[in-house]
Amino acid sequence: MKVNEIEYEVIRLLGHGKGGYSYLVKRNHQFYVLKQIHHEPCDYYTFSNKIESEYRDYQILKKTGIPIPKMLDIDYKEERILKEYIEGETIYNLVKNNLMKKEYMDQIYKISNRVTDHGINIDYFPTNFIVQNEILYYIDYECNPYMEQWNFENWGIQYWSKTDTFEKHDKEKIYDKLESMERL
Repeated sequence: MKVNEIEYEVIRLLGHGKGGYSYLVKRNHQFYVLKQIHHEPCDYYTFSNKIESEYRDYQILKKTGIPIPKMLDIDYKEERILKEYIEGETIYNLVKNNLMKKEYMDQIYKISNRVTDHGINIDYFPTNFIVQNEILYYIDYECNPYMEQWNFENWGIQYWSKTDTFEKHDKEKIYDKLESMERL
């Protein structure tokens, strides 16, 4: 895949979200994340121009000072973003494998307070957070104007431990994977 005519070797798919597909890519022995914007329908979220939203949200998030990967390049024509690669485990995997630490919860509360002070919410779903060297990074660039119902305490926290909500989501995710494999 290319970003502004610079070729990157795709190593593997990292994830698929509301806005795009994220791939681990490599160039000159260096790893990056390449996000390819998609235009698949999303029942619960409305987008304007996704690539412009990503850039705008990145600028907003930088001002908050929370740990996020650097945006290294943006290709408006191909709707691709090149990001710094943050290597580590997602909070989702840590919760699933009973490896959560109090320090990560302390950090998410600090992040939550910081973004709230800036009048925004972020997507607190635990696949959007990676721990690298014991530092919690928000790896998505999505942010929205603050609404209490979508803050960490009212929405996100339900996925940051093995709650019924987390378990239900994890089970549905497994069933989705099994159905996909059965269709092959």
